[in-house]
Amino acid sequence: METLLNYFKNLSPIQINQFEKLDALYKEWNAQINVVSRKDIDQLYVRHVLHSLGIAKVQAFKPKSQILDVGTGGGFPGIPLAILFPETQFYLVDAIAKKIKVVQAVYNELGLKNVKATQLRAEQVKGEFDFIVSRAVTNMDDFVKWTHQKVAKKQRHELKNGILYLKGGDLTDELIHFNNAKQYNLSDYFGEDFFETKKVVHVPLKFKG
Repeated sequence: METLLNYFKNLSPIQINQFEKLDALYKEWNAQINVVSRKDIDQLYVRHVLHSLGIAKVQAFKPKSQILDVGTGGGFPGIPLAILFPETQFYLVDAIAKKIKVVQAVYNELGLKNVKATQLRAEQVKGEFDFIVSRAVTNMDDFVKWTHQKVAKKQRHELKNGILYLKGGDLTDELIHFNNAKQYNLSDYFGEDFFETKKVVHVPLKFKG
């Protein structure tokens, strides 16, 4: 938690309290339903919370924006981003019902009014979103196929509407079909060794009416 506060210094008391609650909540739920790997649960704030908030270092979300989190798992990156941006709407989806059960329990316990979560595959999601966020659920070719028709036409951010994807390693081959993709190294924002090879990839997508 101290690490988080070091990088995000302007949190309100409510936000600090919500972030502080995450540790006990995820430990309790993880004992019942494994949504965070056992080796990572003690590193929750760096490997899950701060990693999720790497997206916020690349693009801060504006009030009334709509964000879709595909393959959210236990609620990452959606839950930490929803705490950080309480006036932005987040829709978290995952194909696995028990993971969505955990997500719903977490955001209800935190009192987050800007989050909803549903058991759905990405292709089944209705609506349009400023950004689609995710943590490496599949390769970029497939991810774009799932999501390219869900991008809002209206621009409200510095970055163009599209995908903000958390991934690590050499992405040269994976992004070969996406000349307009831009990679942001999380090591530029966070000093922990964990982030040395981690990136946020922005892929702008045009609205498909």
